[in-house]
Amino acid sequence: MKFSRDPRPLVAHVMYRFDVGGLENGVVNVINHMPRETYRHAVIALTDVTDFRKRVQHDDVEYISLAKAPGHAIKLYPRLHRLLRELRPDILHSRNLAALEVTVPAWAAGVPVRIHGEHGRDIGDLDGSSRRLQRVRRLYRPFVTHYIAVSRDLERYLTSRIGVPAARVSQIYNGVDARRFHPGAREREPIAGCPFRDPALWLVGTVGRMQAVKDPLRLAHAFVRLLELAPSQASQARLVMVGDGPLHGEVQAVLRNAGLSDLAWLPGERSDVPAILRGLDCFVLPSLAEGVSNTILEAMACARPVIATDVGGNGELVEAGRTGELVPVADSEALAQRVLVYLLNPEAARAAGRAARVRIEQKFSLDAMVQGYQRLYDWLRRVDAQIARPVSAA
Repeated sequence: MKFSRDPRPLVAHVMYRFDVGGLENGVVNVINHMPRETYRHAVIALTDVTDFRKRVQHDDVEYISLAKAPGHAIKLYPRLHRLLRELRPDILHSRNLAALEVTVPAWAAGVPVRIHGEHGRDIGDLDGSSRRLQRVRRLYRPFVTHYIAVSRDLERYLTSRIGVPAARVSQIYNGVDARRFHPGAREREPIAGCPFRDPALWLVGTVGRMQAVKDPLRLAHAFVRLLELAPSQASQARLVMVGDGPLHGEVQAVLRNAGLSDLAWLPGERSDVPAILRGLDCFVLPSLAEGVSNTILEAMACARPVIATDVGGNGELVEAGRTGELVPVADSEALAQRVLVYLLNPEAARAAGRAARVRIEQKFSLDAMVQGYQRLYDWLRRVDAQIARPVSAA
């Protein structure tokens, strides 16, 4: 491997797929912003590494795609064992349940520090109550050196339901690049390609993959309900939903059936997310489950008020009544009502956005996140060295 003579310790980041997503964006941020002299990095995707890798700014990162078929990774264990014996990472950092099983061949290959990060929940276990998935996590628990939870909610899940000792769990919030995600020169900036450029309009929207756990249909239904509650606002209210995914067509159908297609813009996936966020008056995240949402943090950094479902770590980010609002999960009526309040009182929305930006600067900076990871990496390597060092004779 090209890293064999590099004296810096190696971190192997393992995930299911290296593609557009909040978890993956967090990996990019860690690699890009951790001081280059401290650690070198490799990215191992159980399935594919996509063009998303272009977001990594370093040219010394190795990318490995394993093209895993659906099902357990046990068939990949011999290959993973050989790969890890060749790479010889000092730290293996797996993320989410789909990559947890890699801790077994990592242990067998002698990787000294094996960190596992919990970043959120899937559609099949929205509240973490699945006994089967709890058993799976307990099964792999002996092979994990230390856990990272991105929210207090996930930290409690690991300690109370999975039985991980508190000393083996660190809670580190996601951070956002407040230099890249920043307020615009104007209250709302025009979005390239968006038909809604009239400053008199009011744009509510979201950014994210259109899949079930993100519940994009909820926002579409809420927009329909919003204009039922206040039909006079059809001259002003517009919906922006950026992202692609399996539910894209269904979202379009909801709006088309309500006769609102002309009031909505669904451009698919975009790479200019900061500009998209600066072009909204209000950001909405209607997810059924979350760990700590990167898109919420990015919207707050752009001084957008946030309306989000009260799930996972969302309530740890959004201060209801100050930086935005929280609504019950899967409740189109409540979501429509909250959006309407901001629509009718745009100054309140702008004030919440300004407070959101201050909160980002105080608590959710990218520097704080990267420093948290680096300190944990350093500490676990020191602990491992002390354990491995022979005890001198008295």
